[in-house]
Amino acid sequence: MFIKRTSRQVGGKTYVNHLLVESIATPAGPRHRTICSLGSLAPAPEAQWRGLAQKLSSALGGQTTFLPEPAVAAVAARARPPRGRPRPAAAVGADVVAVHTEQVETEDLREAGPVHVGHQMWRALELDRILAEAGLSARAQRLTELMTLNRLVHPASEHAMPDWIRRTALADLLGADFSTLSDEALYRNLDRLHPQRAPIERALAARERTLFTLDDTLYLYDLTSTYFEGQGRRNPQATRGYSRDHRPDCKQVVVGLVLDRDGFPKAHEVFDGNRVDRTTLADMLTTLEQRTGRRGGATVVVDRGMAYADNLQEITDRGYHYLVAGRQPERTPHLDAFEDETGWAEVLRQPSPRNPAQKKSRVEIKRQVVGSEVHILCRSEGRTEKDRAIREKHEQRFLADLQKLQARVRTGRLRVEAKGHEAIGRLKERYPRVARYYDITYDAAIPAVTWTPYEDKKTKAERLDGGYLLKTDRQDLGDEEIWRLYILLTRVEDAFRDMKSPLMERPIFHHLEHRVQTHIFLCVLAYHLLVAIEKRFLDQGVHTSWATLREQLSTHQVVTVVLPATNGQTLRIRKGSTPDAVHREIYRTLKIPQEVMKPVKTWAPTPPP
Repeated sequence: MFIKRTSRQVGGKTYVNHLLVESIATPAGPRHRTICSLGSLAPAPEAQWRGLAQKLSSALGGQTTFLPEPAVAAVAARARPPRGRPRPAAAVGADVVAVHTEQVETEDLREAGPVHVGHQMWRALELDRILAEAGLSARAQRLTELMTLNRLVHPASEHAMPDWIRRTALADLLGADFSTLSDEALYRNLDRLHPQRAPIERALAARERTLFTLDDTLYLYDLTSTYFEGQGRRNPQATRGYSRDHRPDCKQVVVGLVLDRDGFPKAHEVFDGNRVDRTTLADMLTTLEQRTGRRGGATVVVDRGMAYADNLQEITDRGYHYLVAGRQPERTPHLDAFEDETGWAEVLRQPSPRNPAQKKSRVEIKRQVVGSEVHILCRSEGRTEKDRAIREKHEQRFLADLQKLQARVRTGRLRVEAKGHEAIGRLKERYPRVARYYDITYDAAIPAVTWTPYEDKKTKAERLDGGYLLKTDRQDLGDEEIWRLYILLTRVEDAFRDMKSPLMERPIFHHLEHRVQTHIFLCVLAYHLLVAIEKRFLDQGVHTSWATLREQLSTHQVVTVVLPATNGQTLRIRKGSTPDAVHREIYRTLKIPQEVMKPVKTWAPTPPP
């Protein structure tokens, strides 16, 4: 408390008053509340106001002094409410109990925030209905949700998953008992889920199209690989091939994924681990048509690994348009246009919504019409250094392997001429980016391996560093629009990154082919939830990631409050903790309830101490 002097002007005359006030906290910040007026005369010299305020505070709190001070007692009497004023009535009702406050405890704390969000998005996507229509029982629906939420929140193997489920608030949210859940039940659910993957994916794509008003005129297709721990001898799809994970020592499968413009999955497929990218396109288009029920009309965007004439013909034969990055040699006919400084237009690449920290970059583009195709030449300064570094790195490795092969031939360890040519062929296959710049010969008579660089080809390659080519049969699109549509292909890369990192698609520990495929399907289901969550934030102009949200939500919990009552009984209340401001904002943006569960009250006799 403190004493405050106020004044006001009325009719040209100044009126002074002294107030006893206190500072209180309000939702709008600290405010002053008047306790009583001390009148127009100063209660004491101003230097003594602080001490007087402390005495008044003590007196109003019920404290007495050894030597009474009449002035202080008089002011305190004025500040106290009249004796006749009725006091608030004591609370009464069934929910009012007297408890031993020093014995109040909390127990069974469980993380609730992330699984609450996952469960609510599961409901928004109507996945229980979709699974039921696919023929899965109520128990299978529940187990599928548990397994999907595990991949979304805290990925674990089926063996470790029951313990994780029991460490979360899923039992409270779903109103179920998982105390006896075993890993065997989860393995069996993989078997039940496997034959229903296609109808589930088809129905889910239809639900998302309605819920988020998605555009079905653009499809983004790309592939990645996922490696195994173990030999995978019982899985015919598990083979060694080109590893995007830089794990050539492990067997793998190849995963193809089609997204729409907004990043929602439309279809996925699991291929053999040694499947060549370009050979997957026809199968993937068939799968896409089965999932969406549409054939033709849309534009298919693919990367240079599928930029072959037969692939582009396959796309157009099915009634689609194509947009593709040309292969490296296809840039050479445009070398003069790349070097001509006229006709270039600058475009600005904005940071990805998934990665707002990414720097803006500038790209120059130029349009060329070649027959029925539109070619967009692109130059990027940031890509120049990258291309040069990649080419030089590959060239160093290529030359080092050539020298090793030369030593094998010179020392007589490689004597058969056919084997020598096979070794050269393998090197050309391993280093296609740089092997074409060298003339390699094998002389069995000497014997020796020699190579001579094609200087003109190397010079052209250096001049094309930082340049790439886009091709499309869409004549109606502008230059910048073509470039921006192709850049959307990075969303598939983002999807693979999410599936491999926060959703932990890799490594795969399953041995059976159908369980591997269902494991990947569960990762795709979890990615549906992830992209739906991030989509709702993007629609509000908020750029964030599920990984960030998951960490923020981890402090929202479900807890049991133990209240030992004075009547010999103990009241236990199972309820969600009060959400923090950050939790409330996340729930508001996602349009889901802040209350994770209805409180559950139970009474039991208080055990003896």
